[in-house]
Amino acid sequence: MRILLIDDHALFRIGLQELLERRGLEVVGAVGDCEEGFQQVQALQPDVVLLDMRMPRMNGLEVLRLLRERGAQMPIVILTTSREENDLIASLQCGARGYLLKDMEPDDLIQALKRILAGETVVAPELTMVLARAVQGEEAPRAPKAIEQLTPREREILCLLAEGQSNKVIARNLGISDGTVKLHVKAILRKLGVHSRVEAAVLAVEQKFCEKPETKT
Repeated sequence: MRILLIDDHALFRIGLQELLERRGLEVVGAVGDCEEGFQQVQALQPDVVLLDMRMPRMNGLEVLRLLRERGAQMPIVILTTSREENDLIASLQCGARGYLLKDMEPDDLIQALKRILAGETVVAPELTMVLARAVQGEEAPRAPKAIEQLTPREREILCLLAEGQSNKVIARNLGISDGTVKLHVKAILRKLGVHSRVEAAVLAVEQKFCEKPETKT
């Protein structure tokens, strides 16, 4: 995996580069200037671009738009501290393939990048509910019949996905292996007709599938 970093904070940029390289990933460039970033994308053609949101002169959204307008096809991932709904939605609308937070665990970041390279759109688990609230009312409600096709275990895992839990955490909570969780997630995506965990979680929230009935006292 060949990664290009565009982030104006030198300490974070250098630290992230070292972290990724220690885990066997190739950082082909790490720059703090947007114009230099454009040149590096064109010259190096990285597998994935990690892009900061808050930068001087030109913010991450503007860089993202220009990269897409200039024909950049590789996955571009926003890596930011911003948990704002507007930033998340605008990034996805502009063509970001991921929206991740800078305080995530290093191993979770690498797993997210692998999923993005495999074709998924990945949003930080903590922001799944933010995304779900944003799309509610913007799309026609999807029929709940798809959810009815799920087995009890798949329904249980879907609700844990909607809470933003990773495969590792789900496996630990349910006492099953990571591999088993992955198989269940694949089955859930297929039955729901969606392409990512985020879409599945959004669908569960839209249908209020995981809401617990209120108990009367």
